[in-house]
Amino acid sequence: MSTSPLVAAGRAATARTGTGFLFVVLASALWGTDALFRRGLALELPASSVVFAEHAILVVLTLPLLRRALPALRTFDRADWVSILLIGSGASAIATMLFTAAFAFDDPNAPLLLQKLQPLVAVLGARLILGERLMPRYALYFTLAVGGAYLITFPDPLAVSVNRLVPALLAAGAASLWAMGTVLGRRLTAKVAFGPLTALRIAFGLPASALIVILVQGPSGFTVYAPADGTALLLLALIPGLLALLLYYRGLSRTPAAAATLGELAFPLSALVINYLAFGATVTASQTLGIAVLAGTITVMGLAGRHDAETIGVEDPTPAPAAVASTAGGPRR
Repeated sequence: MSTSPLVAAGRAATARTGTGFLFVVLASALWGTDALFRRGLALELPASSVVFAEHAILVVLTLPLLRRALPALRTFDRADWVSILLIGSGASAIATMLFTAAFAFDDPNAPLLLQKLQPLVAVLGARLILGERLMPRYALYFTLAVGGAYLITFPDPLAVSVNRLVPALLAAGAASLWAMGTVLGRRLTAKVAFGPLTALRIAFGLPASALIVILVQGPSGFTVYAPADGTALLLLALIPGLLALLLYYRGLSRTPAAAATLGELAFPLSALVINYLAFGATVTASQTLGIAVLAGTITVMGLAGRHDAETIGVEDPTPAPAAVASTAGGPRR
């Protein structure tokens, strides 16, 4: 018996949702390797200089993808231009600088506080900007995921140290900007394929990061690098930078923003493992519980997403990315 076009389209949409969420989780787990490279750089270089170098390297690496984005730019309206400017300057440049500055306090876990605020801002933005509607089951996923991430962040969740206030505030600012980047990035996936969108984010972030260097340090901020910094900067740009962003935008193009922001909580989970293995961080009983709760929630959401977006608890009105692949200059997927 042949399968009707409507049934086939439904199955394709289901596969896109489930696979997309897993891509977001994998990308977020790669962000957890960030501390391996950024932490040492943050202790030696100004935060704005690290962010500028990262963007400069990535712009060179993504030039072929940037050329493929040009046809899509011709279709942009005013809201689209505002979205890509906010993604590039806010989510890519300013947020990354705030996050890097938080690591300068030599506390690898405190910046992870950002993950507690980010889902709240992203869910609000998804509702107001994208029109995503949350179903009752989403509240359970949200509570478990954010609760598990909170337990992971602090060794003693009932006694958060005051000396973490400054890096926490820096991280909270980064969280808000990254959350809006999730929402606005999801909006643009209706016009731009994931590869060119990654290149656009980086390209618009480069001048913003350069301006930050000038405002914070002056021209001397471009001359602070030493040859020994080259390897760490390149790895930072390649692994938690380019590779993670490509996976992330491929996943985001197929995942509601409200669901994606919970998948991003794989970041503190993998970061804690990295901190334990690389920096000798101690994992407490409450953090172990948080790992179990967060990993379990993400796994269940990934399996549920194989059915449809509503199984994850989100009604998603955003158009499918396949309808715009040719406009973006990329292959149909």
